[in-house]
Amino acid sequence: MRGIAAIAGVGLAISVAGCSADETEDPQPSETAAATGDYTEREVSDGTTDFVIVENPNGGAQLSYGAEGGMTILEEEVDGSTYAFKDMNANGELDPFEDWRLEPAERAADLAPQLSVEQISGLMLFSSHEGSPGDGLTEPQETYLAESHLRNVLNAGSSDVEDNVTWVNEMQAYVESLATADAPYVPANFSSDPRSEAGANDGYTVAGEGVSLWPSILGLASTFSAETVEEFGRIVSEEYRSLGISNALSPQIDLATEPRWLRVSGTLGENPELASELAAAYVKGFQGTYDEDGELIGFGLDSVPTTIKHAPGDGAGEGGRESHTDPGKYAVFPGDNFEEHAAVFAAASDALALMTNYSIMVDGDGEPLLEGEAVGTAYSPEKMAYIRDEIGFEGAIVTDWGVMENPAEGGTGWGTDELEPVERYFEVIANGTDMFGGVNDSALILEAYDLWTERFEAGEVDIDADTRWQESGTRILTNYFAPGLVDSPFVELEQSLEVVGAADSVQAGYDAQLDSVVLAKNDGVIVEGADWSDKTVYIPHTSDDGFPYPWAPAQYTEGPTMDIATAEEIFGTVLTDEVELDDEGVITSITAPDLSGADLALVGLRSPNNGNNFSASGVDAETGEWYPFSLQWRPYTADGDNVRQTSIAGDTLEDGSKENRSYFGNTSRIGNEADIDAFDRAVDAIEAAGGDIPLVTVVKANNPVVPTEFEAQSNAVIVGFGVSDAALIDILVGSHEPQGRLPIGFPASMDAVEAQQEDVGQDMETYVDAAGNDWAFGFGLDYSGVISD
Repeated sequence: MRGIAAIAGVGLAISVAGCSADETEDPQPSETAAATGDYTEREVSDGTTDFVIVENPNGGAQLSYGAEGGMTILEEEVDGSTYAFKDMNANGELDPFEDWRLEPAERAADLAPQLSVEQISGLMLFSSHEGSPGDGLTEPQETYLAESHLRNVLNAGSSDVEDNVTWVNEMQAYVESLATADAPYVPANFSSDPRSEAGANDGYTVAGEGVSLWPSILGLASTFSAETVEEFGRIVSEEYRSLGISNALSPQIDLATEPRWLRVSGTLGENPELASELAAAYVKGFQGTYDEDGELIGFGLDSVPTTIKHAPGDGAGEGGRESHTDPGKYAVFPGDNFEEHAAVFAAASDALALMTNYSIMVDGDGEPLLEGEAVGTAYSPEKMAYIRDEIGFEGAIVTDWGVMENPAEGGTGWGTDELEPVERYFEVIANGTDMFGGVNDSALILEAYDLWTERFEAGEVDIDADTRWQESGTRILTNYFAPGLVDSPFVELEQSLEVVGAADSVQAGYDAQLDSVVLAKNDGVIVEGADWSDKTVYIPHTSDDGFPYPWAPAQYTEGPTMDIATAEEIFGTVLTDEVELDDEGVITSITAPDLSGADLALVGLRSPNNGNNFSASGVDAETGEWYPFSLQWRPYTADGDNVRQTSIAGDTLEDGSKENRSYFGNTSRIGNEADIDAFDRAVDAIEAAGGDIPLVTVVKANNPVVPTEFEAQSNAVIVGFGVSDAALIDILVGSHEPQGRLPIGFPASMDAVEAQQEDVGQDMETYVDAAGNDWAFGFGLDYSGVISD
């Protein structure tokens, strides 16, 4: 073993041994390495950044490093073959953390003690959303990378391959240049929220561009297929790595026991057994690397460590309200079903990372679950201990974004208004958290280190600050070593252009979309292999008033209920409404066409829009009036016997009494009531044309809906969860036999919704249609009838 180059100053001196850029026409490095028994090198460029790819012989790890970053290569000869390793701390020796033959956790445990407290504190940061890969490496990014040693970067931008690859490589070259003999090299680790959903329209999921497109996570659940979910993970992780993304801020595996919850579409449904099976498959698919025959071979360069969220379970928001904002900060467990929620996380505990929830979790009496204080999970030693000890999670734990900020100042650290900033970090670290979402500056983490040292010396904590910080460092770094990121952080643009959106991947995603679609009713309209090419279809128009985001006002949108261009590829003639707009683009009148001679009316119904994760829905900001979420489009007034007149949860007021968040007697506020107007317009137009035109309703579901507003007048009902209109229409015209099943039951009424308990799945009266079919969990039709287990 020897170093090929010497240290130059405080930087790492570069050695480019082996093939030069002029020799790239030689046989592929893997072939050369196999033939000669020695590693090979080749220089690569993405047009912005030059770097070197090292191929080790006999299936050894691939390495990469910047052509101008100063990385030293070490060699070791074993059984006549010469292997390459990167000297990432510039000591001229092969340390355990540099040895890619060792296990990721062992390498991480070796590197963490070699890092300074400043470096580990930087690893504990997780950046705010970076939404513009096309801008390349920016000055603010250079600042947090160099001054705060931040390495976990949240990519919230598009999936444009060239933009992403050039940005990633530019940043990787920059962080490599920051390495010194005293500050060992650690690459940047790019993360992403889900970006592969065909029907993404929630303003939160990153819309897919160029990548293969799949159902929503709830749609994957409607396939009832662990094999499909694993295939999704395998293909999408390959695309992620080709975009330079090496960590997934997913899957969201909260149990969807509250059907009104604003994040149901991101879950695996309401059934704990199915959710557990599919969560494990998701983690396996993403974190694994597979050989050419599709066999799992373990971690590798196609692996993407996952972040299961939001532990220990966040699907029980009172009334369905969402914990991103104050109205939804309480999750309630009146059914004493907490352990069933947590069990899904235990089933997926092979994930290398976990994100905690925002919520203050309370029992049916409004008292904190597991005792303790009424605070969000990251601040609760009892709940954090449950995650570590009962769920058994050993990996890195990250807070959700905004948790480290005071709620009085716009943060989401619920129940911690009185904590000083440094105390927040001290307490959350003491509870077992490793990383802080949305934090770019390490100053408060370093202050918490000093405070920890003071309290250790005073006997108030059991371990010293260095030991505690190194614990987090080891857990975090395991996420870097497992997918080969430390060894090979650079991305080849030409290869990425071939992988992202490859034809077979796109087809696999589309096939999964088809398999996920649920046929809920069919009165002879949907027939296998039917020819609709000479038929006339009517698609009505709709609108949505939208809801605001903290960074943007509500956006009014209008358009057809199904995509016209897609329909025109299938049907002979497509009719739609005559629409008049005012100067602001708002609909002032809609007139349906004459449907005489039409063969079909096709209406798309989106789930009733109760708001988004950030809109603080559920309470009127001006009047303070609480109002209900609804799973029907027409106004719903919550005055039934099952509506709580006193909420389970609420803040403690200045006089010591508890705030009442009940919405009893108040009325829902739905952004897209116009969808059901469109349905009614289609019904009226059919009647005006003689009433002999079949009507097919397509429910584009983020949540379950109450079918009473549309089912009886529909000849067929199709339900899609985050899929394209093309997939929905393909099911309609009989191009693919339906096989999807409901991953969550559809309620009989809003009274049934009010009667169910937020934390208990499958406890709601579900809708039964005239044919006697119960739209409960697991229901779906194929051409022969009800699909059996």
